[in-house]
Amino acid sequence: MYIVKRILELQNLLRQKASIGFVPTMGALHEGHISLIEKSKSENETTVCSIFINPTQFNSLTDLEKYPVTIDADIEKLVAAKTDVLFLPSVEEMYPSGLENMPIYDIGYLDTILDGKFRPGHFNGVSLIVHKLLIAVKPHKLYLGEKDFQQCLVIKRMIALQNLQVEVTTCPTLRDEDGLAKSSRNARLSAEARAKAPLIHACLVSIKDNVNTTSFQQTQQNWIQKLTKNGFDTEYILLANADNLEILAEFDESKKMVVLIAAFLDGVRLIDNLRIN
Repeated sequence: MYIVKRILELQNLLRQKASIGFVPTMGALHEGHISLIEKSKSENETTVCSIFINPTQFNSLTDLEKYPVTIDADIEKLVAAKTDVLFLPSVEEMYPSGLENMPIYDIGYLDTILDGKFRPGHFNGVSLIVHKLLIAVKPHKLYLGEKDFQQCLVIKRMIALQNLQVEVTTCPTLRDEDGLAKSSRNARLSAEARAKAPLIHACLVSIKDNVNTTSFQQTQQNWIQKLTKNGFDTEYILLANADNLEILAEFDESKKMVVLIAAFLDGVRLIDNLRIN
């Protein structure tokens, strides 16, 4: 596996490759990331993974400082997965002009709901770094995990706005045996919190299972109360149109639906989602 830290070196390495698959990450890699690598390898001549903890998408310096950094273990996992190239740039390489006066992306409605509402500026930071990485890597295909459901739609919108020629593939969420979605942030949970964390997924499954018997509003309130009793601070449990994230007040079988959740536990923000139909 080649490890490259400079954009120019990366582009020289990738020049004339017939097909390039790209998996952008912030490190602290887990099986979910590796599944994206494997998907890319099955479809492309060359697979590139990036590890870059992007400062412009964090809402607080504390959250940025607490983000897990496990680069040595990450490299071992990428080598084991037979990744072709690891792009490992510095902040200075990705933001040569500094972190001020960042461009604004017209994300529209997606920036006003769910994580867009609760993490102002987050998706602009995501759009900015993914745009920069796509310009650097010039991949034919981009692979994203559906655990970050809203982020996938934001990135697709950015790609359309910038008229970038890259095909986006979203891959299913990988979970631990108890249902908890694999996430880099899980490593920050205490043992006690980790034991409670699967309630996030249980909430989503319960809502899906009761789609024909209980109103969404009732199930939503029941689960907010249950999560609160178990130490969660719930930001949202919301039902939306899976195509555009239009928020739905109640179940509507005529539309593709997804239920999304965000909650703090042990000071760690957990998100998850589940398609209903």
